[in-house]
Amino acid sequence: MPIVARGCHNFVMEISFDSIDTTALTKAKLSEMLFEQLGLNMREARDFVDAFYEEISKGLISGHEVKIAGFGNFEVHNKSARPGRNPRTGKEVTIPPRRVVTLKASGQLKTQVNKARDVVSFLDTYVSERSNFR
Repeated sequence: MPIVARGCHNFVMEISFDSIDTTALTKAKLSEMLFEQLGLNMREARDFVDAFYEEISKGLISGHEVKIAGFGNFEVHNKSARPGRNPRTGKEVTIPPRRVVTLKASGQLKTQVNKARDVVSFLDTYVSERSNFR
């Protein structure tokens, strides 16, 4: 499924993730895809991916919400200190306060995921019904 990003000056970038053969989408893989599909040289592709990650990180570190249209919102939440237990010793400990990052998926992403789930469910049902008749 291709992803289309629109930038300033009506620049349109379309990247297809169909060639991903692993569950982890690494910076190196993203750079390689930009190199192969958009014709950027490898240095430009690496710089682009690094800058993208850097901008997201800077926004989250400063406590801002980061929105990626059609994908979702990354948000920083402050968690209070809470009681916990050391699983090895069973001793009670206090877990210190911390900040966590969450991703709230956009409606568009949720719709796409659910459509894909429905197709897989339909195909599973179809295949199992067909195998019952043999």
